[in-house]
Amino acid sequence: MAEGTVGALLASGRNADVYDLGDGRVLRRYRDGRPAEAVAREAEVMAHARAHGVPVPEVFGVSGADVVMARASGPTMMDSLARRPWTVRAQAALLARLHRQVHAVPALGWLRAPFGDDAESRGVAGGEVLLHHDLHPQNVILTPDGPQIIDWEGAARGPAVADVAMTWVIIAFSEIPGPRLEAMAARPVQAMFARRFLRAAGPVDQRWLEIAVRRRLGDHNLLPSERVRLERRLRGRADA
Repeated sequence: MAEGTVGALLASGRNADVYDLGDGRVLRRYRDGRPAEAVAREAEVMAHARAHGVPVPEVFGVSGADVVMARASGPTMMDSLARRPWTVRAQAALLARLHRQVHAVPALGWLRAPFGDDAESRGVAGGEVLLHHDLHPQNVILTPDGPQIIDWEGAARGPAVADVAMTWVIIAFSEIPGPRLEAMAARPVQAMFARRFLRAAGPVDQRWLEIAVRRRLGDHNLLPSERVRLERRLRGRADA
């Protein structure tokens, strides 16, 4: 897709930029040099999830590092919580419902299995299903027509409980963006959201929470403060 065909830059993430194309479409362009095959596979996962009733932006085409899809207009769930913290219970319940919708989808066989292919993992919580693997409030857009789940590049296959545990870890231990005082004031809401989500999406035993903490520690994009909190969690469990 030619560079000159893109419109205004709408957003920039860790690995990609999103441009307006008009007519309710956007271009998501990866800038990290990933193979075209990886981009095409992400688009395939999105189409697969959408075909099974998961609220995902429609994909119109893929070319190299570019994906053209429907525009999901609205605040993220994170932005909504920041403006309306009294909705924390309803938002946590909504996120849990979105997890259940994703986990009702059969996994594509070629997806990676980050939690292992052992018989024990396959036997937990209904066996292998589609996992988003990064389904937290910043990856849910609250459009006028309902929520839309974005950023499927980490999709995987495995037991549903693994996805729930990873989301809990991301919610509970991530740094809140913004000025320090505002972030400190928002931490009680962050803690409540994590508890409410786990209650609505669970049950999840401590074994899976620890597995998710260890996997999160392997993320090279972690902030130092996030790493400290995660390591403290592991030490606390070891001392218990």
